[in-house]
Amino acid sequence: MPTLSIRKIRLNVETLVLAADLAGTVVFALEGALSAIHGGLDLLGVMVIAFVAALGGGVIRDLLIGDSPPNAIRDWRYPALTFITGLLTFIFHSTAQQFPVALVTVLDAAGLALFAVAGVEKALLFGIRPFIAMLMGTVTGVGGGVIRDVLLARVPLVLHADIYATAAFAGAFIVVVARRAGLPPGAAALAGGSACFVLRVLAVTYGWHLPKVAPV
Repeated sequence: MPTLSIRKIRLNVETLVLAADLAGTVVFALEGALSAIHGGLDLLGVMVIAFVAALGGGVIRDLLIGDSPPNAIRDWRYPALTFITGLLTFIFHSTAQQFPVALVTVLDAAGLALFAVAGVEKALLFGIRPFIAMLMGTVTGVGGGVIRDVLLARVPLVLHADIYATAAFAGAFIVVVARRAGLPPGAAALAGGSACFVLRVLAVTYGWHLPKVAPV
């Protein structure tokens, strides 16, 4: 019976990670495609940026925790969702570019929360220690955006945005604490994801930043 219970918990966690990963993939692929369009890239450029923005963080996470080949390569649903989202965004670019800034902010916060939760849950599933698992959640959330920004020749958003990577780490931290407190994986993910989402939205709304040193 204990063995069956462990297998059931593992299956539930794997399902949760997959759902969060796929949902976050669509959100970040859309955002990546929009960034590429704003940068004046052609169709191929849009597809490439959508791919790296959506899957870059997950690939880095999987390689670091020893899940090779990464899900983005092993599971056809990841690239399929990415390319479909990128293509639709390119085709309907006039509509996509009219999205209100508030909507883009909410989508970005949702994608960050989904990837942070998926990253920390998967790291814990692979037996990674809690603190490193939190870092893996953060890497999953911000890794694709860093690669996107480097390819678009701009300073990565994570290095100067209002509470971005910090929000991902906070969400991952809450997931770990909730799991240690005995909450089911789904409840822990909801708590951590909600915290990450709310913190990111509030940071953008009120202009919260981490301390900076003024240049001399």
